Amino acid sequence: MTQPQSLFRTLLLIDTERFSDRDDVQQGYLRRMLFGIVDRVLLSAGADPSRRQRADRGDAVMELIDPSVPLTDLLRALMKDAPGELHAVNRLAASSAQLRLRAVLATGFVHVDEFDGWVGTDLNNACRLLDGDPLRAALRERRDDYALCVSESVHTGIVAHGHLGIPKDEFHAITVPTKNGPMGAWLHGPLPRSQPAPHGGPAVPATPPAPSGLDFRGTNHGLVANQVQGDITFGGPGERR
Repeated sequence: MTQPQSLFRTLLLIDTERFSDRDDVQQGYLRRMLFGIVDRVLLSAGADPSRRQRADRGDAVMELIDPSVPLTDLLRALMKDAPGELHAVNRLAASSAQLRLRAVLATGFVHVDEFDGWVGTDLNNACRLLDGDPLRAALRERRDDYALCVSESVHTGIVAHGHLGIPKDEFHAITVPTKNGPMGAWLHGPLPRSQPAPHGGPAVPATPPAPSGLDFRGTNHGLVANQVQGDITFGGPGERR
């Protein structure tokens, strides 16, 4: 039995929002547009097909990219080129063929077996970031049809150092709930209005909670278990309801 190859790779995962809501013709079109965008963005970063492996997931694409491709170049392309390519596609597409994408950039070890299957904790964690609520919520609120997050390793190794074209203040810490516990990551662009606070803190509500009970101005002559008993004076003497 052949032992799996253990490879250290840059991991790029990109998924299409609401793919299953489309009919077969629309899905075929969206797949062609998705693959074209990914190919052009990766080529602009210097990742030609000889330096990457692709897994087709129908509505998503996964890329294992050789570490010889600079991570700074990949991240700059995902921040700048990917939204531009997406805009160029969507501005000429009908409303039923609009493409909205979530993207994750991570690093780690992947084990490739004799069946060309990919396994590994780092890959699993990247998938959890892609499917997590914070990234989905961010895309729902974006007008540019694109949301990107990076793993802790990419933030620590690249983003935190303020490389040219990668402003670190554009990234915000998020926490992604998973079945194995909360996982930290960094979202490019504004945080969604409601999302788990970073590092397992209390959740931030989208809007202030609505006041409970009764809210009125005047004299309360009896309030028991959210029910008014007796009279309430709203105005001056003699004005009773």
